[in-house]
Formats: sequence, structure tokens, C-alpha cells
Amino acid sequence: MILKSLIRNNKIGVVILAAGSSSRLGYPKQLVEFEGKPMLQHIIDVAGSFEFETEVLVLGAGAEEIKEKIEPGKFEILLNENWQEGMASSIRTGLERSLEKEKDLEHLLILLSDQPFVSEERIEALIKEQLDGNSEATFSEYDGDVGVPAIFSSSVFPYLKELKGDHGAKKLVYDKKIQFRTVKFEKGNFDVDTKDDVELLKKLEKE
Repeated sequence: MILKSLIRNNKIGVVILAAGSSSRLGYPKQLVEFEGKPMLQHIIDVAGSFEFETEVLVLGAGAEEIKEKIEPGKFEILLNENWQEGMASSIRTGLERSLEKEKDLEHLLILLSDQPFVSEERIEALIKEQLDGNSEATFSEYDGDVGVPAIFSSSVFPYLKELKGDHGAKKLVYDKKIQFRTVKFEKGNFDVDTKDDVELLKKLEKE
């Protein structure tokens, strides 16, 4: 409860990136079932349990089909018409809309639609580390690398707006000398790109 009040007091927004075409899978991975619901719905529900200042869901490929099969709740659905450019365009689109909704946003949490093991506890840990450390960014750490989910302070927003192509926010770690912290995330490296991944997810769900 203390953390959730901190979220309200710190003007934190959240963006879910779900615009990819799932070309290797052959159908929208956002709709792959996990624990009885589409993976995207799982992320919406987890993020929706917090009281963020802004909530934006970025769709692109297959947007109409996806919209029919999810309940966005508090999230505003935003269509990224330039989704083919890659993840960077969705980050820029989501950030720009978030700032239109709240110009004084202090932090932005970025989530993906295909990391089924993201939980409220994972998000809480990221936000706590970010606020306690007064950091420019806090990334999830898995397999000796960093990635999303991640949260960024407003000082990093200009860099996020400069991202191009299929580069995610992790590129900032290598290109910009930003101060960042990490939170370990077991199974954070698991995402769904192929039919083999879907089969493995079914097995992991039963464990």
C-alpha cells in the first residue's frame, strides 16, 4: 500500500508496447493464451492494478483483431501507424501521448506484451528501486543482460524520443552514459516469438 501511494505521488506513467507483427509466429503473439487469457490481457491486468498517472497501450499490426479480444480497462489504445519501423517508433509514440496526457510526468514504465512472467511484484520491485535510488533508469536484469520491463525518469525522455528502428530502450545503456540500476527478474528472458516458444510456455504454465 505504501508503494502504491508513492506511485500516485510521483507521477508515473506506463506504456505497454504491443505493435509487433509476430512474423515468426504467424499470428498475433499478443493473443497467445497464458493462464486462461491472452498474454496481452495478462499484462494489462497486472499494470491496471496500480494507480498510474497515465496508461497507454500501443498497438500496430493486427490491431483490429487484438482490440476485439482484449479488455483494455484503464488503458488508452493508441495505434502506431509506423509500427513497421520497429520498437523505437512505439516507444516514441507511447511517450509522446503520455506527455500529452500529463506534461509533468516524472517517470515512465515500459512493458512488453510477450513477457508472461511479469507480475505485480516485479513491477513493484522496479519502481521501488527507481524511486529509492533516484535513478535515471532501472532495468530488469536477466541472463547477464538488461532489458524491459524498465522504468525511466523524465531526464531520459529526450533520449527515448531519439530512438530509431528496432532498437529498444536498452540501446541507451550503450549509447548514452545514463545512470541506471537493475532488478533481477527470473524468467525475464522468456518471450514468445515462435511456435516452439508457445509450446514451452504451455509446459511452464503447468509447473
